[in-house]
Amino acid sequence: MKCAVHHVPRGARSPAWNMSLRILLIEDDAMIGSGLRQALERAAMTVDWVKTAADAASALALGEHALVLLDLGLPDGDGFHLLREHRARRGALPIIIISARDNLDARIKGLDLGADDYVLKPFETAELLARIRAVMRRHAGSASSTLTVGDLTLDIASHEAQFQESQALLAAREFALLSTLCSRPGMIFSRAQLEAAIYGWGEEVESNAIDVLIYAIRQKLGRSAIRNVRGAGWMVTKDAA
Repeated sequence: MKCAVHHVPRGARSPAWNMSLRILLIEDDAMIGSGLRQALERAAMTVDWVKTAADAASALALGEHALVLLDLGLPDGDGFHLLREHRARRGALPIIIISARDNLDARIKGLDLGADDYVLKPFETAELLARIRAVMRRHAGSASSTLTVGDLTLDIASHEAQFQESQALLAAREFALLSTLCSRPGMIFSRAQLEAAIYGWGEEVESNAIDVLIYAIRQKLGRSAIRNVRGAGWMVTKDAA
């Protein structure tokens, strides 16, 4: 039987559903943006990519993201203006500037306006990912790259998961789903919430995509790693089993 396919709508999420790895990419260069999105998605991050200052401002206003990658040279405005306006509204969203502007004045200006980091193009993807993890740890007030919920431990850097006696390397979507559940232990996530958390705006999602991912995770870690609440959704428990 062929599964139905639908699109995750833009603006369908609420801030409470955000996972730790949802990224807003503001980049007008098609080649750089496409490559970055693929690299970030391989690292289990969900990416919403906008190419103009106007679309970026709208996306920032939604408050759905955990971190922003901000290019400075946009066709209809300057990234510094977006950064200044966001901080002026007391926006605390972590922002990493990614720019080819390598002069000292630009770097100082970006950091003084409130950027959490400034990464020069061209850069190695591995370094950018490490900087993203470091910024997110700082904002979470943690020096560790692991997340532990009861018997379940996730390594953000390696995508390894351990549950009781089982240990496995998770695929990108599997890790994104499990880390979403772990971001709110004890909370029941519906199918729609999980789809919205791990798929980008407008992305096609098969109707059984979440079931397939949960089945794969349970095959690797054991059925009790994720609890099903019939008619409501899925969750991970706060306390050890």
